[in-house]
Order: sequence, then structure tokens, then C-alpha cells
Amino acid sequence: MSDADLEQIRKARLAQLQQQGSSSSSSGGRGGSSGGGEGGQEDQRKQQEAEARQSILSQILLPDAADRLGRIRLVKESRATDVENRLIMLAKSGQLRAKVTEEQLKELLNAVADTKEEEKIVVSRRKAGWDDDDDLLDL
Repeated sequence: MSDADLEQIRKARLAQLQQQGSSSSSSGGRGGSSGGGEGGQEDQRKQQEAEARQSILSQILLPDAADRLGRIRLVKESRATDVENRLIMLAKSGQLRAKVTEEQLKELLNAVADTKEEEKIVVSRRKAGWDDDDDLLDL
């Protein structure tokens, strides 16, 4: 990812924030129910953040890598979100020099999977001496 691309992303985000700031200050003067307006603003803000994330991801991922990430999202959304956050962080810090390929995405997925510990289920069984079925064998 080049410096020009990062600068373009920063300018787009700054414009979004300025637009959001001006729209919230102009809607604050209205009377009526402010509770419903805040929920709408919250939804709008989340939608804008999602659009910004998708914009960044489309700029840093090749189409096959984006498809794989979409399939991962269908199976495990939390893992896809973790990978997206890591990719965006790498892009913002300037550590990505080119678009991410599917192979690089696989490596990143393995790295994320290694860092996460899966919960282990421990099954403790009763000792054989406490089983009621053993009494039937003595007959």
C-alpha cells in the first residue's frame, strides 16, 4: 500500500468525520424526541464505520483473499473480525507494501488461531464404585 493510498484513506475518513460532526450539530437544534434521534445517529455511525472498514479492506485485499475472508465470516464472525482488525492495523501502520494475497491471509489466519486458546472441556467421571448398575451384576 503506497503513501498516496493511505493519504487518500485519511482524507476520506476526515471528510466523513467532519460531515458527521456538522450533521450532528445541525440536528441538535431540533425539538421533539431526542432519544429516537440518538439511536438513529448511533446506527448511522456504525454503518459509516462498517463502510469505511469495507473500503479499506477492498483496497488492501486481492479479490480471492476477500472471498476467503467472506467465507470465514460466514463460519466464524469473531475470527474474521479479528483478522480484519489486524489487517487494518497493518495497513494504517504502513507495514503492508502490496495487496494481501490469499496465501498471506492464510498465514495471518494461522497466526491468529495460534494466539487464541480454545476453551477446553474437562469431563470428570464418577468412580466405578458409585455406579448402581454394578449391583445388578451380583445377582
